[in-house]
Amino acid sequence: MILIADSSALVALSIVDKLDILEQLFGEVYVPRAVYQEVSKENKAEAYKLKNYCKNKVLDIKSNVNFNISLGQGESEAIILYNEQNADFLLCDDKKAKKFAQNFGLKVIGSLGILLKAKEAKLISEISPLIELLKSSRVFIDDRTFELVLTMSGELD
Repeated sequence: MILIADSSALVALSIVDKLDILEQLFGEVYVPRAVYQEVSKENKAEAYKLKNYCKNKVLDIKSNVNFNISLGQGESEAIILYNEQNADFLLCDDKKAKKFAQNFGLKVIGSLGILLKAKEAKLISEISPLIELLKSSRVFIDDRTFELVLTMSGELD
């Protein structure tokens, strides 16, 4: 399977130190150049880890299409790369980008969906400590979503 990753979800998975589960779940992971440039900027959260993780996963898009100016460059390139690579999933946490991609039939998964899949595959034993790490970081995910994920994982009644 092929997963194309956007920056927001990569940052979240880097914060909880679970980037390694992406290959275990999907096999092939790629990032468009714009995403790589975004996550590897020195002033960005998790830049060092993400630069090292992504450096051998960067692909350039072949198309010059910019189909939605309301999306960021990285999100636009990730959607284009998904189509060019005939990918199986787009990893993205940005609400607007997710909705846009889903409207065009792309299969989208977020960082919390990755953690759920990892728990189902027994790659991690608990999600709740990881969610606490995310809550204490600058990543915004609303409390209702956290509760839903904990319920789905069987860690909240």
